[in-house]
Amino acid sequence: MPLTTKKTRIVVIGVGAVGSTTAYTLLLRERMDELVLIDANQEKAVGDALDMNHGLPFLGQSKVWAGTYEDCKGADIIIITAGAAQRPGESRIDLLKRNVAIYESITSEVLKYNTDGILLIASNPVDIMSYFTLKKSGWPAKRIIGSGTLLDSARFRYLIGEELKIDSRSVHAHIIGEHGDSELPLWSLANIAGTELSISGEVKDRIFANTRDAAYQIIKAKGATYYAIALALDRICTAILHNEAAVLNVSTLLDDYHGVSGVYLGVPCIVDRDGIRDVLKLNISDSEKEMLQSSAAKLKEIIESIAL
Repeated sequence: MPLTTKKTRIVVIGVGAVGSTTAYTLLLRERMDELVLIDANQEKAVGDALDMNHGLPFLGQSKVWAGTYEDCKGADIIIITAGAAQRPGESRIDLLKRNVAIYESITSEVLKYNTDGILLIASNPVDIMSYFTLKKSGWPAKRIIGSGTLLDSARFRYLIGEELKIDSRSVHAHIIGEHGDSELPLWSLANIAGTELSISGEVKDRIFANTRDAAYQIIKAKGATYYAIALALDRICTAILHNEAAVLNVSTLLDDYHGVSGVYLGVPCIVDRDGIRDVLKLNISDSEKEMLQSSAAKLKEIIESIAL
């Protein structure tokens, strides 16, 4: 008898700007055999699936459909992008109370049909939503991954590359901590091919401010951010499905990471088919350790205030 190979399935829950762009990006890059779209607005999910299916003659043989939570059964990755949209001038933390109720319902439904996939969280505030999902699901932390500071680090590298007129893919620099206002740049480790960056303190401050505030700038200009985060989520999915053991700055549960424990934050992690295989403990400066601990304390205070 011929051998059968299990089809890879990715489910995207929430097909607003981020979810639909992520689904389209995954489709264009032919990351999976089956792509399922789930949304509270079923008509929107049906419309997106139909629109994508009409492009399949230009692509490959992926199967795309608007489904229900039952279609989470057997999924390799379930991406959750659902949630209330971030308003102009609103911080990611301000979104929390509006999104917790949404996540309570989503997580309960997913757990009815899937117990061994990987949950990839993208809804903001992503670190707290990832922590909440961990507590709600009871799954091992390695299989609940937040998008973390992967996008922030990409923005950081892009801006450094623009300043130095060097391809951003050759820039090695990290943003860690909260995906939000308390995130921190690791200037002590930033380099190009192992050489220190020749950038003044004033320029460093400007680059970091533009990195940290990028989402606010984009939201003010067009209402939402979705292209770059879709590419970041695609990168995480690729690392998982191809068992790459790639180092990505995703959000995970920390355990004595420079004195930080019991909270999700974005740090460099090794990502493979099982999720997060390991966390890389970077050799950061004392001042950076203090900023990371401050970032963690801020999130813990919020978590405790709403008794997650």
